[in-house]
Amino acid sequence: MLRDASPQQYQFETITLDELVPEDHLVRKIDAAIDFGFIRDAVAHLYCPNNGRPAIDPVRLIKMMLLGYLFGIPSERRLVKEIQVNMAYRWFLRMSLTEKVPDASTLSQNRIRRFNDSDVFQQIFDHIVEQALVRGMANGRVLYTDSTHLKADANPRKSVNELRPEGVSEYIEQLNAAVEADRKKHEKKPLPAVKKTPENAVAAKNTKVSTTDPESGFMHRDNKPKGFFYLDHRTVDGKHGIIMDTHVTPGNVHDSQPFIGRLRRQTERFRLNTVAVGVDAGYFTAAVCHLTREEGIALVPGYRRPNKGKNALQKKAFRYDPNQDVYVCPENKLLIYSTTDRNGYRHYRSEPSVCQRCERRSSCTQNRKAQKTITRHVWEEAKETANELRLTKWGKKIYERRKETVERSFADGKQHHGHRYARFRGLMKVQMQCLLAATAQNMKKIALMVALFWLYKQSWMRLQLIMKLSRALNRQNECRQKNIAIATFGR
Repeated sequence: MLRDASPQQYQFETITLDELVPEDHLVRKIDAAIDFGFIRDAVAHLYCPNNGRPAIDPVRLIKMMLLGYLFGIPSERRLVKEIQVNMAYRWFLRMSLTEKVPDASTLSQNRIRRFNDSDVFQQIFDHIVEQALVRGMANGRVLYTDSTHLKADANPRKSVNELRPEGVSEYIEQLNAAVEADRKKHEKKPLPAVKKTPENAVAAKNTKVSTTDPESGFMHRDNKPKGFFYLDHRTVDGKHGIIMDTHVTPGNVHDSQPFIGRLRRQTERFRLNTVAVGVDAGYFTAAVCHLTREEGIALVPGYRRPNKGKNALQKKAFRYDPNQDVYVCPENKLLIYSTTDRNGYRHYRSEPSVCQRCERRSSCTQNRKAQKTITRHVWEEAKETANELRLTKWGKKIYERRKETVERSFADGKQHHGHRYARFRGLMKVQMQCLLAATAQNMKKIALMVALFWLYKQSWMRLQLIMKLSRALNRQNECRQKNIAIATFGR
């Protein structure tokens, strides 16, 4: 039977905000697992202690920002509207039903003026990681590193070509020292100093720069979208997938460049005893392999398909003899060391008179002098060691966990936490976005694991109680049967 719509209810009801939030809501689990009191101490130096109007509680401001990343709310204006009507958000922020929500401009102005150019968000992220380490949810024994692209808020058609300083490798000092030592070992003269350019002039190259967000980088990798992007270089713990580090660079920076610096930062900041690091093929460079080994950490890289040159006879057909420091070709002829260049590559060359008479010359080299040249990096031994480790049973087991840790972390961030696009313009602001997104993901994982452990503990206690009652009933039954036997047959 169809009834008329009930009239609007205006009567007063007595109810608490706590009753409106479901017991299994995510904000309840986070509130029970995470202590946010440290935020006030972290931002105290950014507030005037004895002057000005009373400030909004900084803990509430930071928690509002984290709510936006936790539930994938892309804008601060929409976040404020959601807090106005969502009782769970109000409960999490310790706001009453009638309390006015801070305006969206309050959030943005605090972010732009007060928290910008500070390490507040890095401190918050580090503190959450420390809470995970204390709880045993991460140990840093095995780490996994990868990068993902965030589409910059920049139109790819609005760009100009500018001469920008040419990027210098992060490991140039170590490489120069290794080259100098190698040339000295082979009794070669030191390389001449680089010619000085005119005053105030630096090496530059023509670079595509966005007019909307000049700090983003134009990315044009294979099997990747083209355009202006930022790269989020993220490291994840292998135990339960806790994010240990996040670092942002323009989209045209190679993955391997910030790797060693960020790895050292983690091991020193959190006092980690890291044994191995799992990475994809983009990090499989001689510099990364050598410097990771210098840190006492095993590198487990992915497989990199070799680039096929125009010669049918590839480099893998030549065998390196470390005792004689020569290469041996398939015809058992020697390629002798010649020199070491600035990029750290040793050059091994054959005798032209031998190659001219060789039947396999056409498939080996197209050199006019009939001379075959093979290059070998000064740190090639570390690269070969990492490749051998990759093929071991232990190495395969380590690398297999990569898709379950760092790749899953990126997938969760993109699907649920708005990690596909850069919300802001500028490198520092995108760094803040990645720190808050990673903090939100860690908070969610910690809260869910604590709740799961609590349920497991409750189930275990119930099981123990049931077993105890069962044993008591068994003893009671045994006593009853014994008394019956005595009463029946005792005479």
